[in-house]
Amino acid sequence: QVQLVESGGGLVQAGGSLRLSCAASGRTFSSYDMGWFRQAPGKEREFVAAINRSGVITTYADSVKGRFTISRNNAQKMLYLQMNSLKPDDTAVYYCAARITGILLRPRVADFGSWGQGTQVTVSS
Repeated sequence: QVQLVESGGGLVQAGGSLRLSCAASGRTFSSYDMGWFRQAPGKEREFVAAINRSGVITTYADSVKGRFTISRNNAQKMLYLQMNSLKPDDTAVYYCAARITGILLRPRVADFGSWGQGTQVTVSS
């Protein structure tokens, strides 16, 4: 099992950038495909990006494609989300999670577990 802690959120103006980090503890980080999700007030949690165990394969939600980049460093047990050209619609609590079941290229919230506590991202217009 892996424990996850997110950081790096904050307040940024539209068009700006943020880099989110997710620190993992436990021995098995490199055994998991990983993902980023977000939840805005009054909305369901939604998929943002995912990466396979080796970091070679990535997939993104259409809404962030070309603006966000997911990456990982297995030696340091870290997962990252580089967010550029931020928009007010990106405002949400961002969570990292490990894929427990399902298929990486068809990511669903229900397929992920070991959720972190989340980090708030607020984009002002």
